[in-house]
Amino acid sequence: MALFGAKQNNQAKTAAPKAKKATVAKEEKKAVSAETEMSMQELYAADTQEKKSGRAKKSATTRYDGAFRVLVKPLITEKATELSAHNQYAFVISRAANKIEVAKAIQAVYGVKALSVNIISMKGKAVTRGRIKGQRKDWKKAIVTLKKGESIKIYEGV
Repeated sequence: MALFGAKQNNQAKTAAPKAKKATVAKEEKKAVSAETEMSMQELYAADTQEKKSGRAKKSATTRYDGAFRVLVKPLITEKATELSAHNQYAFVISRAANKIEVAKAIQAVYGVKALSVNIISMKGKAVTRGRIKGQRKDWKKAIVTLKKGESIKIYEGV
């Protein structure tokens, strides 16, 4: 029994300094967090002042940063060149893209507003190389219709 009592006394002695250290550490954290809160408040105050004083300027061409992710390449085939007579242009687009993103990307890259966008999911072709059979990747095609008089100069030099 004396043995167990000795251990408890030793544990009580070591636990007391740890508790003091923990309270000191908590107080230091509170002081640091108060300093950071003040600096964050100052930062937010500066941001709101800039927003109030500065006015957002709209340019003639809208900027869309995701255009390079949406439009992969223009589709240059016989059928696509025939569509250009009807003011329609074909593009290979990302598989995750939707009609709204395609319209924004066309306006950002070519400076022309799309009247309508049609999207077609294309299956990859089955290919054979010797005995090995495989399949090309699935892809998406977008057909963009423009207003009369507007055009995209994709087919120059083709």
